[in-house]
Amino acid sequence: MSSSPATTVPVPERTRDGLRVFAWLSFLAEVTIIATGGAVRLTGSGLGCPTWPTCTPESLVPTEDLGWHSAVEFGNRMMSGVVGILALMVLLLVVRRRRDRRDLFALAAIVLGGVVAQAIVGGITVWTGLNPFIVGFHYVSSLVLVCVCTAFLVRLDAPVGPRTLAVPRGYAIATHVTSLVLTVTIAFGVLTTGAGPHSGDADAGRNGFDASLWQHVHAWPGYALLALTLVLVVIARARRLPVQRWITVLLLLQFAQIAVGLYQARNGLPELAVGVHMVLAALTAAAMTVTVLHLKAPRAV
Repeated sequence: MSSSPATTVPVPERTRDGLRVFAWLSFLAEVTIIATGGAVRLTGSGLGCPTWPTCTPESLVPTEDLGWHSAVEFGNRMMSGVVGILALMVLLLVVRRRRDRRDLFALAAIVLGGVVAQAIVGGITVWTGLNPFIVGFHYVSSLVLVCVCTAFLVRLDAPVGPRTLAVPRGYAIATHVTSLVLTVTIAFGVLTTGAGPHSGDADAGRNGFDASLWQHVHAWPGYALLALTLVLVVIARARRLPVQRWITVLLLLQFAQIAVGLYQARNGLPELAVGVHMVLAALTAAAMTVTVLHLKAPRAV
């Protein structure tokens, strides 16, 4: 019995164009809120609004007596609203295609649900006085949403139906191992930050780890990640694999990330460098997501 070819079930052109715009805006907003969340933490504005969901027990918005820290923190809360609206728009645009594009509907639903959950976690973060483990979880959750938005963009024009490996199996396994090393690197980075000086507020606690030691612990998987990615780039270019463009982007982002990491470690963790490091981690995770999704292609007839 012959298998039928993978077919594309396209979203109507006008809807697809609008969907692509809102999907990109949603992705950019998810990255931006990592930057604004980092600004809250790095400027010591984590408790600028001492309550949640209102800024103070008596006021939804910051009051004059709270100072500029409250404006920074409240601005990040407003960014959460922007992220939520864009996620809702993406879901509404794809909901009519949920039967033949279940992949897009599921990804859009995950993003919208994740945004709502993130808002609640943000409130818990305030209620617990910026507990470093909850703050770290808040950041990791944001990275996950960036990756889901990335997957949506990749799948938007992709054919539906059976898929098969477009690269040698050993290469695919090595790529998945590399993604695991990236996950470990990010996790160690979050723990390192939780031990460092940027707590978000002068009275916020730290996780109790040795920050100097964890800087090295965080760096070890980072260098392993770079080495693995370099090998994958060489193989992809030598064999002209379909992932060569994205694995190269991943490598370049890692070089930038390591450069910023070395700079901040040797210069007392300047706030701007730490913020750039956080955003680069999100972009690195996004590039890894694209690479993994390009390991497979539609199955031939």
